[in-house]
Amino acid sequence: MKKVITYGTFDLLHWGHINLLKRAKELGDYLIVAISSDEFNALKNKKSFHSFENRKFILEAVQYVDEVISEENWEQKVSDIDLYEVDLFVMGNDWEGKFDFLKTKCEVVYLERTPGISTSQVKRELASVK
Repeated sequence: MKKVITYGTFDLLHWGHINLLKRAKELGDYLIVAISSDEFNALKNKKSFHSFENRKFILEAVQYVDEVISEENWEQKVSDIDLYEVDLFVMGNDWEGKFDFLKTKCEVVYLERTPGISTSQVKRELASVK
């Protein structure tokens, strides 16, 4: 079984997220999604609209996702790869090169982002709705 892992906040789930999850799942047999805890988001100066529990609940309903885990810190990726016996680490290409150090543990793939959509864009558009 080929295990794939990806990381993110996955707030305000949209078709770009689903596209990433679908493509990640197509690269293996079992997809693990690690989502930033609320505490980790605070350390990154990020604020999610949905709580960790609600983001986890939403992702668990996505057909491409086999397991959802919590990301508590930046260093966790190395231990997760070992703990979950991961074969492939997947991130969006906006992170290109930043996780190449993981290539000693598993294959690393950066997928092209879905054009025309981002959570930041959705938040801006929602803020402009009157």
